[in-house]
Parts: sequence; C-alpha cells; structure tokens
Amino acid sequence: MKILHLDMSKRQAVTALRFLYPLWALIGLFSLQYVPSTIIVAQDAIATTNNIVTYDFLFRAGIVGSLVTQLIHILVVLVLYKLFKSVSKDAALLVVILGLIGVPITMLNTLNRVAPLILLSGAEYLSTFDLAQLQSLSMFYLNLNVQGMVIAWIFWGLWLIPQGYLIKKSGYFPKIFGYLMVFAGLGYFFGTFVFFLLPNAEILSTVLEFLTFGEVLFMIWVIFKGAKLPETRKNK
Repeated sequence: MKILHLDMSKRQAVTALRFLYPLWALIGLFSLQYVPSTIIVAQDAIATTNNIVTYDFLFRAGIVGSLVTQLIHILVVLVLYKLFKSVSKDAALLVVILGLIGVPITMLNTLNRVAPLILLSGAEYLSTFDLAQLQSLSMFYLNLNVQGMVIAWIFWGLWLIPQGYLIKKSGYFPKIFGYLMVFAGLGYFFGTFVFFLLPNAEILSTVLEFLTFGEVLFMIWVIFKGAKLPETRKNK
C-alpha cells in the first residue's frame, strides 16, 4: 500500500493527507456527531432505546464508523511521520507514540456503544431484567462511552503539541498553524480535567473546545492548499 511504503516522499505524504483528512473528518462527524445526535435523547432512556431499535442499522453504522475512524487515524499518524521525520525525528516519533496510544483507548471504549445492542437483543439470559432496567442500563453504557471518549482527549491533545512544533519548524505551512495546533492540543488535554473536575464550568469548557478548532483549520489548509515543500529531487 502506497501510504505505508517506506520510500514515501514528502510530496506523496501531503497527497495522502489531502485524501485521508476529508475521509477521516466525514466518517468521524458521521459516527461521533450525526449518529449520537440522531439516536440519543439526553436523560431519556426510553426514547433513546426506542431509537436504537428503530434505527438499528444507523446505530450499527455509527459503531463501525467509530472503528474505521481510528484505523484512518493510524494511517494519518504514519503519514505525518513520513512528512516530518527529516525535520526532527525525535518529535516525529513523539507524534507517532502519542498519536497511537489513543487508538486502543478509543476502540475499546466503543464496546460501550455495543452494550445497548446486546441489552436490547432479547437474549434469553437477559430475561431476569425487566424492560425498564434494560433501557436504563443501555443509557448508562452510552453515557459511559462519552466519559471514555473524554479520557481519550488526553492523547488526542498530546499528539498535537509535537505536531505544532514540527509545523512551525518545517516551514511547510504558515507558522500560525504551529501555534494553533499547540493551542488545540492544550484544549483537548485540559478539557479532560475540566470535564471531570468542573463539570458545571460551561464557559471554560466552551473556551477549551474553541481552541481545538486549530486542528480543523490546519486540516482544511492541507486539503485545499497543500504544503510548501523544499525543492529537492524526491522531496525526501
């Protein structure tokens, strides 16, 4: 596969990112935003579980989308390493390490979205629970999925900080994106602790969430503008 080819040039890496970023964003928005907003009704276990049963395929597609998003994330991590390793191999390796740690956390957390499917499956061994209990348990696991995702924010943020350094140092992109990426990383990182320590601090949470848009802005730039690479024979 070309993306994983050991001799991938910088130009090929940027081309790969221009394909992977929109795919990653679309599937991520579908699985992490659209499906939950369509299925889950806050504080209403009955309506939520009815939606799961009614829109069974959509709910399952959201689970698959969540897993695929993480697989694409792995490819993005490897491509970024190819792009930045000549700028600073240590920082590029840090991007790989921090970027990959969050993958198993997020994928394992997806089990909390699978749980309601099992609870509402009508399996004989669940007959000791009444419907109201099964509905409440389903909502519990969906809420637990949100908590698990917030924990994954730690590494969603940490891997952006060395990226910011590499963006700034490389000169491939406007330096402002280096700072924005660091701010995005800090937004995710501190957002986790604010979520658990100060759950009612809505203003602070909003500020931290706003900072994370630096990552989105960088992705948009790469998709539409690419990178200003040094003119070498193979851009390695």
